[in-house]
Amino acid sequence: MKKIRMCVDTDKTFAEGFEEYILDCKSRNLRDGTLRHYRESIKQIYKRVPPDTLISDLDEYTMPDFIVALRDDPNLNDVSMGTYARDLKTLMRFFMKCEYLPYFEIKIPKADKEAIETYTDAELKRLLKKPDIRNCGFVTYRSWVIVNFLLSTGIRQNSLINIKIKDLDFDNDMVYINTTKNRKSLIIPLNEDIVKILHEYLKYRGGGSEDWLFCSIYGEKMTKGANYTALWDYSHSRGLDKTGVHRYRHTFAKKWVTMGGSIVTLQKILGHSSLAITEGYLNMLTTDLKKDMNEINIIRSLKQERMQIVRH
Repeated sequence: MKKIRMCVDTDKTFAEGFEEYILDCKSRNLRDGTLRHYRESIKQIYKRVPPDTLISDLDEYTMPDFIVALRDDPNLNDVSMGTYARDLKTLMRFFMKCEYLPYFEIKIPKADKEAIETYTDAELKRLLKKPDIRNCGFVTYRSWVIVNFLLSTGIRQNSLINIKIKDLDFDNDMVYINTTKNRKSLIIPLNEDIVKILHEYLKYRGGGSEDWLFCSIYGEKMTKGANYTALWDYSHSRGLDKTGVHRYRHTFAKKWVTMGGSIVTLQKILGHSSLAITEGYLNMLTTDLKKDMNEINIIRSLKQERMQIVRH
């Protein structure tokens, strides 16, 4: 009689392996947004690594060939190419973990991150000018409050739309952020100006403790799309072409540093898991920070002081 042998199917296709990875992500309770990212990214990866490719055919030359194929596409920038390369590397490392592939080094080139354009002080003055409550609608007023809130907390959009009224702690001037990218809740202090604005906003907004802080005109939870559109309209009504919730986050980080705030405290407020992430985040603000460094020129100020002393 023949013995029964356990056989591991290592001849899976790339597409089958990807679906296994998605199941693994779900078992680790990764966010729906992360799963959607991989679903979108795999569409680009399949253009260069066909879904019917056998996993066993992947090797140390797969990534270099993939990078070359990406660079031949004029519609992709360095950041997008870096994202797709990292996602492919993640998949290949998963296949190694499952023993579908032998272990080998996978090297990907570092992408040059584009400098982030933040709001100037002149633009911020336009955005922060309070609308006439007697003549504006709720959406415009809500957008003004949101702009003030984003510039006071630096939170992400997904965190913003998931705040409930009960998450505001006016006794201690804090807001509890329970929906974050890394699933770790945050407690962010509120300055006295935003506290005053929120008190007034709640008089108009109404609602109970379980209701959403920033809601639709019907009191329902606001979607990302609705918030983006509202802020886009708000910015353009103030004569600005650029918008985006993340731009406010970058502006908050820049102003925090240039106004002398601690980078360690900034890390906690932004919810970064390490100081290195915050430092990398600030490195993308090089252009804006350089402008401020030209204005805060210690050497020049000391030279001017010496010249004044010599004249006297």
